[in-house]
Amino acid sequence: MSFVFEELDNQPSPLGDISLRRRSEPRLNNKIIFEVKLGDEFLMSSLFVEAEEQLSALGLATLKKNGHQKDLEIVVGGLGLGYTAVEALKDPAVKMMRVVDIMQPVISWHQRGLLPVGDILATDPRSELVEGDFFKLATASDSGFDQSQPQKKVHAILLDIDHSPSHWLNDANQDFYTEESLTKLAAKICSGGVFALWSNELPDTQFSDLLKRVFINCEAHTISFPNPYTSEESYNSVYVATVQ
Repeated sequence: MSFVFEELDNQPSPLGDISLRRRSEPRLNNKIIFEVKLGDEFLMSSLFVEAEEQLSALGLATLKKNGHQKDLEIVVGGLGLGYTAVEALKDPAVKMMRVVDIMQPVISWHQRGLLPVGDILATDPRSELVEGDFFKLATASDSGFDQSQPQKKVHAILLDIDHSPSHWLNDANQDFYTEESLTKLAAKICSGGVFALWSNELPDTQFSDLLKRVFINCEAHTISFPNPYTSEESYNSVYVATVQ
């Protein structure tokens, strides 16, 4: 197989030019991978998706443990390559999923079926792709994620936007990781519902303590996965907190 490199899309976004590329990796027997870049910064790769999938798996498992077994309505903050949202749709208990992303180009990739997951998120009747600022919607005091039913609460919010609670995609996002903002977010989740967050870093005790001040409990999970570039394990984390 010959080397493959193709830029599938490159468009302006509110945070700068965002691009999607497809390439083969010679170090991995020319395995085809998809990568997203924001300007010169690498955002994500289809090579490392375990923790993104675990964000959904762990969040929904906790939700069921808390007694919510069916007709689940959830929000996913951040679309990206789509692995978190696709994993959520594998659960037949999910009745409705609203995925919020600030970048229209990313939404268009899914609508055009450019990604490894295809167009499932754009065509599954349980899935709705929404262009919007997740952080503004999450902390607005007079509205929710469903504009037609502003006071309606959801069962779970799964968030994968920033690199970590202390390393933000956009500096303006840092205001979300406060007790005040998280309390506003928790008010949009039903009792026994779940807020789960992906982080590129190992669990942070200070952030776990912050979540415990807002939610009735919080578990920080370390997700390990093989890194073929280092021939060692790499680690992400997933925080799962339950609403009173």
